[in-house]
Amino acid sequence: METTQQAAAQQKPADQRRRELLEAADRVVLRDGPQASMNAIAAEAGITKPILYRHFGDKGGLYRALAKRHTDALLDALRAAVDAPADRRERVEATLDTYLAAIEARPQVYRFLMHPAEDAQPSEAGFDVGRHSAPLLRRLGEELAKVIHDRVDLGPGSEQLARVWGHGIVGMMHAAGDWWLGERPCSRAELVRSLADLLWGRLAAAGDRAGGPGF
Repeated sequence: METTQQAAAQQKPADQRRRELLEAADRVVLRDGPQASMNAIAAEAGITKPILYRHFGDKGGLYRALAKRHTDALLDALRAAVDAPADRRERVEATLDTYLAAIEARPQVYRFLMHPAEDAQPSEAGFDVGRHSAPLLRRLGEELAKVIHDRVDLGPGSEQLARVWGHGIVGMMHAAGDWWLGERPCSRAELVRSLADLLWGRLAAAGDRAGGPGF
């Protein structure tokens, strides 16, 4: 039987309830990382698990909602780094650093989004993080491709090349960041410089796209 608190929560506008549930999920993820369960999230929100399922369907639906929430915030930060008043090399480094700083600041959130829990509860054992995280990386790649295409003149076939670069850079940041977060073989600044060196050749030579915001 639902408590008075649970009944009152149902009276709130749907978008407000959803936002509050995502904030509760965030708190559990920050605490538990990949082990965050629907039971723990429901308890944190002060509701029953069926109510949580009513809003998100299953853990996959909740995952997608959290992924969008964090990806939106990350994309806003990456765009701000790209558009900062600095020279191109500095903005390349700032963009790389923004991504690495985000996963360093909230490693449990990163691990929840990118790594499966090895001891998932039986009811959640079928949850495939890889199947859900691939669209997240794909979205980041497409968004970065658009940023590159709008700002850099890559010559003939520039739209396709921008997509190659966008997805390639996201793959590089993800793989290098995952390794770095786990092993910490160097400082974040050293990793940023090394990755920027890898990217810099063609970026340094390309001009700004005519009529674009510049890069």
